[in-house]
Amino acid sequence: MDYLPIFLRLRSRIALVVGGGPVAARKAEWLLKAGARVTVAAPQLVPELAARAARAELAHLAAPFAPGQLAGAALVVAASDDPEVNATAAAAAHALEIPVNVVDSPELSSFIFPAIIDRSPIVIAVSSAGASPTLARRLRGEIEALL
Repeated sequence: MDYLPIFLRLRSRIALVVGGGPVAARKAEWLLKAGARVTVAAPQLVPELAARAARAELAHLAAPFAPGQLAGAALVVAASDDPEVNATAAAAAHALEIPVNVVDSPELSSFIFPAIIDRSPIVIAVSSAGASPTLARRLRGEIEALL
């Protein structure tokens, strides 16, 4: 087992999302559902993230990633479309011992996002430790059908 499956209490804790694209939007959505105070660091945002920032549901740092943005963060999600930016964010988070997920790079990540089924209060997470996200999504669909 490469990862310990745990559920983190993020209510009112800072989660930094690096990147402003569709993948960053999906990760921000899960973090917001968990009650995290989400900050997105990206020069530009997809409309969904921009709308959330306009409604003050999340904070937007309209700049490229910089290590100083990690101050106070409980966790980091590197979800930019630039692998170099993601690697830089991961290295900075690792140096500060902040848990980091780099989308599509489990080798740079200290945690991964599983495929999540949320039927509160029941939450089920399915993971392949990054080896087969397609299989994990398929299993999630099958489990959702059972629920």
